[in-house]
Amino acid sequence: MMRLLVTRPEPDGERSAAALRARGHEVLLAPLLRVEIDAADLGPGPWSAVLITSANAARAVAAHPRKGELIALRLYAVGRRSAEAAREAGFADVVSADGDAADLARFVAAHGGASGAGHPLLYLAGEDRAADLPGKLAAQGIAVATVVAYRAVVVTSLPSDVRAALADGAVDGVLHYSRRSADAFAALALAAGVDIKSLRLLHFCLSAQVAAPLRQLGVATVVAAVPDEAALISLIDSG
Repeated sequence: MMRLLVTRPEPDGERSAAALRARGHEVLLAPLLRVEIDAADLGPGPWSAVLITSANAARAVAAHPRKGELIALRLYAVGRRSAEAAREAGFADVVSADGDAADLARFVAAHGGASGAGHPLLYLAGEDRAADLPGKLAAQGIAVATVVAYRAVVVTSLPSDVRAALADGAVDGVLHYSRRSADAFAALALAAGVDIKSLRLLHFCLSAQVAAPLRQLGVATVVAAVPDEAALISLIDSG
C-alpha cells in the first residue's frame, strides 16, 4: 500500500483516485489545473475528420451547439482515455493512436488522414499545447484547422490537507499527467514552504516530457513505458 497524491484535473482525477483505491492505496487529490470549456468558434468547415489529444476536447464537443455535425465525422484520438471520452460524447467512428502527439501524427498519416475531398482535419486543441501536432502533420502534407476548445488554468494553491500531508511526510508518491501540472506542483509546493527535494517522494510520470521539470529539480522520477494511465499505474503496482 502506498500513500499517493493525484494531481490531474477533475473529473479525471477522481476516476484515477478510485482506480488506485481499488488497488488498496490511500489517495489524496490535488487538481492543479482547472479545465474551462466554452462554445468555440469552429469556423465554416467542412472537415475530413476530428483530432483530439485530450479527453477535455471530447467533453467540449459534448457541450457544443454543433455537436451533431462533429460526431458524424471520424475521430482520431491520441490515446485510449481520449478515445473513450469521444465515444461517450457520441462519436461512433473512433480510432486511437495509443500514444502521444507524435504517435498520433504518424498514425493519422498512415491511416488515411489526407483523405476527405481536400478538406482539412479539425484539431480541437487546448490553449496550451506541449507538442506541435499541426506542424507534424503539415510535414506529411496534411492540412489541419486548429480550434482552441478548452483551457487549463493553474490553481493558486495546494489544498490544505495536501500541504499538511506533504509537510508531515505522509505522501509516498505523486502521479503527474502533464508537464504543465508537474511544473505547477513544484511551484505551488515551493510557495507553500514545502521543499520537495528534501522529501522521500517518488514521482510517477506519464512520459519523459512530463518528468523533465521534476528531473531538473533532482527529484526521483519514474516514467510509464507508454503514455497511458494503465502503464502509469503498473509502475506503482510493480513497486
